[in-house]
Amino acid sequence: MKKALIFQGGWDGHEPEQVASILEGILIEEGFSVNVADSLTVLTEEHLPDYDLIVPNWTQGQIEDDQLKSLMAAIETGTGLAGLHGGMGDSFRMATDYQFMVGGQWVAHPGNDGVRYKVQIKDRTHPLTNGMADFEVESEQYYMHVDPAVSVHATTTFPIADGPHAVNGSVEMPVVWTKQWGKGNVYYCSLGHVAKIVRMPEVMELMRKGMVWAAR
Repeated sequence: MKKALIFQGGWDGHEPEQVASILEGILIEEGFSVNVADSLTVLTEEHLPDYDLIVPNWTQGQIEDDQLKSLMAAIETGTGLAGLHGGMGDSFRMATDYQFMVGGQWVAHPGNDGVRYKVQIKDRTHPLTNGMADFEVESEQYYMHVDPAVSVHATTTFPIADGPHAVNGSVEMPVVWTKQWGKGNVYYCSLGHVAKIVRMPEVMELMRKGMVWAAR
């Protein structure tokens, strides 16, 4: 049986406990043994390479140097990393090494919550998006700063909400990407502002496929 660790916490607005429960349920359905932790101390208190997958679900906050080094070393040696929205893409804003590993960082969501936008699937034959069609979501539309090394599997188009960014014209922004960190697979999906969005069938499917793919 594969082992997964979810560490949840940080800003309450992203409903970390509820979202962690949803992701835990998906992993259990896929045959994982899951440990859900509500403290970053788990990153140094446990031997992280024993896990096949680690799921960060911790918006903002601060991570200690030894905790970050432990996490990064585990991914480098083959543990997978997978997560969504601010729980992985807006964690530990001062920890640029963490952002380097993840492959990007949230910087804005023009129009805030309630923007209706389309998610465009880039390759319907890829295992991560096989059989999926484009779909719409009404939520935050994440504008990300993105590592050029990532492989992009789904995108959205800016601008929809008006703002000073709109004068730059149409921009294709990654929504789902993957990359490698040493021997570890890294998967990120920018959807999932609150539990209601995570429960959308399309988001559930993206996270199911992404977490399974990322696991060792």
